[in-house]
Amino acid sequence: MSDTTYLDWPFLEDRHREHAARLEAWCAANLPVAQADVDAACRGLVAALGRDGWLRPTGAAAGERLDVRTLALSREILARHDALADFAFAMQGLGMGPVTLHGTPEQRAWLERTRSGAAIAAFALTEPAAGSDVAATATVARRSGDGWVLDGEKTWISNGTIADILVVFARSGEAPGARGLSAFLVPAQTPGLTVAARLDVIAPHPLARLSLRDVRLPAGALIGAPGEGFRIAMGVLDHFRPTVGAAALGMARRALDETLARVKARTIAGAPLAGLQMVQGHIAEMGVKVDAAALLVYRAAWAKDRGAARISREAAMAKLQATEAAQEVIDMAVQLHGAEGVRAGSVVERLYREIRALRIYEGASDVQRVVIARAMLEGRP
Repeated sequence: MSDTTYLDWPFLEDRHREHAARLEAWCAANLPVAQADVDAACRGLVAALGRDGWLRPTGAAAGERLDVRTLALSREILARHDALADFAFAMQGLGMGPVTLHGTPEQRAWLERTRSGAAIAAFALTEPAAGSDVAATATVARRSGDGWVLDGEKTWISNGTIADILVVFARSGEAPGARGLSAFLVPAQTPGLTVAARLDVIAPHPLARLSLRDVRLPAGALIGAPGEGFRIAMGVLDHFRPTVGAAALGMARRALDETLARVKARTIAGAPLAGLQMVQGHIAEMGVKVDAAALLVYRAAWAKDRGAARISREAAMAKLQATEAAQEVIDMAVQLHGAEGVRAGSVVERLYREIRALRIYEGASDVQRVVIARAMLEGRP
C-alpha cells in the first residue's frame, strides 16, 4: 500500500480525499488492462472511465472552473496502477481543454461526449518543425467564405490514431509569430484530415502524424477569437502541466512501493537486502524525491484552484521536479531489483520505459527551466 499521508496536507480538502479513496478502489478492481492492442486498450479505458464517472473532472460546466487538484489526484492514482489508464484520462482533459475554457455552447456538446467516454479527444499542436517553439507553427488556416480551410501537418499527436474530435492549432495570420495562431475544433471524420503515419515509441501509445489537406471547416469551428490560439494553448497547459507531474509522481510511488517490498524480501548473505546501509541510503533518497515532487505538484494545483490567473512558474516547477525525480527514483528501483529490474514485463522495467516521455511532452525539462528562470527574473508568477 502506498503512503497516503500526503492526502492530509492542507492543499487538499475532504472531497479530494473521498475522491482518492473511491478511485483507489476502482483502480484496484479494474487495472491494469491488457495492452497487446494499444488502440483497443485505450478505447476500452476511455469507455470504462467514462461509464463509471471518472472522466467528469476532465471538463467543467460553462462558468465553472476545472478542479486541478482532482485532476492531479486522479492522474497520480491512475498512473500508479496503469500508465495507459492515466494517458486515457489525461487526454480527455487536455484534448478538450480549449473547449472547456473557451468553447461555445455548440462546441461544448462535444465536451459532454468526451466526459462520458462516448468520444475520444486529441490536442493537435506539435508539428515537425514546431515542438517547444509553438511560434514556428506552419499549418495554415485561411478564410473561405464564412468558414476556414486548414492545410499542414501535425505530429506526435496523442490519440491521433483513435480520436473522434481534435483541437487543431493553425496560423491564421493576424500577427507574426505566436500572436497569429488560432484554435479549431475538428471532427476526425472531416474530409482532408488523415493519419499519415502511426508513431511507435518505447512505451506504446496511440500516437500519429496527421495530414491536413484542404480541410474545410464552418465558422463555428473557431475556438475563441482569431489570433488567440497561443493564449488558449498556454492557458490549457497552465491547468494540465502540474498534472503531468502528478502522473510522474504516481509512477515514482509505484517504483518506491515495489522497491520496498523487494529489499525486504530479498536476502544477501543470509540477511535482508534492506539491512544494508547503502540500500537504506537509496531508499531514503527515493522517499525525499517523492515527497518533494508531491509538495510542488499539489502546491501548483492548489494555487490554480484558488483562482490564480497564471501559474506558469509553479506549473513548470512541478512538472520539472516531478518528472526528473521520478526518472531517478525509477532508475534506482531498477538497480535495486538487480536482474529482475530489466526483465521484460516486470513492473519496474515497464515504469522505466513509461516515465521517459513525461520529461519531454507538454514542454521538455529544459523548456521548463527557461520558463522558471524568465518568470523569476521578471518577478512574475
